[in-house]
Amino acid sequence: MTIRFAAALLLVAVLAAPFTPATAQGADKPVKQKKADKEKKSGSDTAATPPLFTSEAPLAVTFAANWGDLRGDRAETSPYRAATMSYTAADGKTVTVPLKVKTHGVWRLKHCNLPPLRLNFSNKETKQTVFYDAQKPKMVSVCRDNDSYEQLLLKEMQLYRVYQVVTPMSHRVRLLRVSYADSATGKAQITRYAFLVEDPDEMADRLDGKLTKVKGATADDYDPDALATAYMFEYFIGNLDFSFNGVHNAETILKNDGSIALPVAYDFDFSGAVNAPYASVDPQFRTKRVVDRLFRGYCRILPSYQVAIANFQAKRDKIYALYHDATGSLLSPGTVKETLEYFDEFYDEVKTPRDAEANVLRNCVGPH
Repeated sequence: MTIRFAAALLLVAVLAAPFTPATAQGADKPVKQKKADKEKKSGSDTAATPPLFTSEAPLAVTFAANWGDLRGDRAETSPYRAATMSYTAADGKTVTVPLKVKTHGVWRLKHCNLPPLRLNFSNKETKQTVFYDAQKPKMVSVCRDNDSYEQLLLKEMQLYRVYQVVTPMSHRVRLLRVSYADSATGKAQITRYAFLVEDPDEMADRLDGKLTKVKGATADDYDPDALATAYMFEYFIGNLDFSFNGVHNAETILKNDGSIALPVAYDFDFSGAVNAPYASVDPQFRTKRVVDRLFRGYCRILPSYQVAIANFQAKRDKIYALYHDATGSLLSPGTVKETLEYFDEFYDEVKTPRDAEANVLRNCVGPH
């Protein structure tokens, strides 16, 4: 781990650590045992998976909140507000769960009719419900109330599903069919698909680590195979709107033993695989179109990229199958064809190690 990044982590830990009798006296056990101590979590440990993520079937819900207040919360820091989420349980009864919500984000917050939301569920209120242990997932809603924007949302959610096939070091997602209601007026708004993205802290816990917001991590700080997979995924979907070093549309998880960091990407609506009409080309990169791919991985971990590519090749059939299952079939046939052709271009570029070197890896960042 680089000295600069390690020092920044140490400073954050010191500033964040509360002074309590337990810490002052060197108590043997923490006052409150954490959930991670109670049950071992891993990417394949279904026993520890919150109910929300044990199924991929669309969950029909009614989401009620004061939309006048939420639409007025356009600052990057906004307060939590009261809301409810209702659904029909297996016994046919309606279950209504109280929660808190707040707006978040940057671009979508300023440009979308439905603001992106961070939900806050209390385990006390969600016992015996599908939202138990969901904690603070992000809810991604349609930017505009029309079919084309709903297709964009489904295209982005598919990329989260692809990422999960590629590696467990990624966010779980759950598709919702949401009837939006205004709690202030009692009036229905719209009904559209949305999806929930796993709480970052819950994901970190699942991966036996903790989320850190410290910037400046380099290739030396990350697990090389994990970093190579993350960079290759961003290249696979044609995304340039991210920075692992700058923690932009990316998260860094520090393993609990302090040994290594893991990168996780999120927010893919500016990627070529989504090709949203509002997405733009960043002038700092030598690309002309949103769909143009550009490899941004560090040359320092060059051997790990071939391992990552082999993983993509081994899971090609599983990735493509996502576009023909019940969830993938919600996309229009034309969208499915276009997306898989875009993926075909990637696989054509990396058919052999020599092809991968000539078409992708020679563009890595830094000295070879």
